[in-house]
Amino acid sequence: MINSKIVGLGAYVPSNIVTNDKLSEFVDTSDEWILTRTGIKERRVSIDEDTSELATRACIEALKNASIKADDVDHIIVATVSPDMFCPSVSCIVQNNIGAVNASALDINAACSGFLYGVKLANSLIKSGEAKIVLVVGAETLSKVTDWTDRRTCVLFGDAAGAAVIKATEENGIMAVHTMAEGDKWNALKIDGIPVRNPFVKAEERAHYISMNGQEVFRFATRVIVEATRKVLKKADLNISDITYIIPHQANLRIIDYASKKLGFPIEKFYINLDRYGNTSSASVPLALYEMFQEGKLKKGDKIILVGFGGGLTYGATLIEW
Repeated sequence: MINSKIVGLGAYVPSNIVTNDKLSEFVDTSDEWILTRTGIKERRVSIDEDTSELATRACIEALKNASIKADDVDHIIVATVSPDMFCPSVSCIVQNNIGAVNASALDINAACSGFLYGVKLANSLIKSGEAKIVLVVGAETLSKVTDWTDRRTCVLFGDAAGAAVIKATEENGIMAVHTMAEGDKWNALKIDGIPVRNPFVKAEERAHYISMNGQEVFRFATRVIVEATRKVLKKADLNISDITYIIPHQANLRIIDYASKKLGFPIEKFYINLDRYGNTSSASVPLALYEMFQEGKLKKGDKIILVGFGGGLTYGATLIEW
């Protein structure tokens, strides 16, 4: 039986660290206000690196850690809501940058759930026999779509990229995947694009920034993070007691704390790094997984749940055996 497994991880964050105190120099906020409401202390903000460069650096490291050459990659999937441009895709730029000459390339937009959607696609490609090696990347430069005058949102987001090499195997690896969307709530979290502009319509002006109904997103997140976790446990025929760690989307500490209590799973076994990076959207989960790998926390046989939610509204979870 063909299975798929994560065999290499990589990540990259810009060097520019923006603390809460730094933000308070030009935004009406404070370290105490941000920390008590979100758990975030600082975030990375790009100065001169766009999404494709962050993604490229993460991919190079992931391939190195997997001991796989770029020209052995069959597919590149980049999850992002902040591409360099409408066309070409970030994935095509990454393909060129890393020399993955034999890979097809596409971008997907599932916001903060994007990496999990990408893992689902990679898993399907491998199990169908269409691919043996898939590179899945979550990469964002959210700083360019952030309204830095809006203290409700500008304190939340950061720039980063995380990548995983997923390979065909006969071993256990990706054990269960669940993704879903609730498009009726699309307006709760959005980034406006360019309006219709042509000689036949009067163009409207839009601010191309992140806007969010915080209460609606919080209600959604606290519900679906628990629901998605239970779904993959059921699919894998496991109990929460079988799980070593949960790696949640790093959006808000209060959401993670709620999920911990609802699932009866210790908060200490949720990996949390949002204090240092904030919400990095599709990069959030792979960045956290990479840090766990770097810290030596991942042991062979560990069962780990990756779970996230985001604009769309979308959500999903993946259960893997390391």
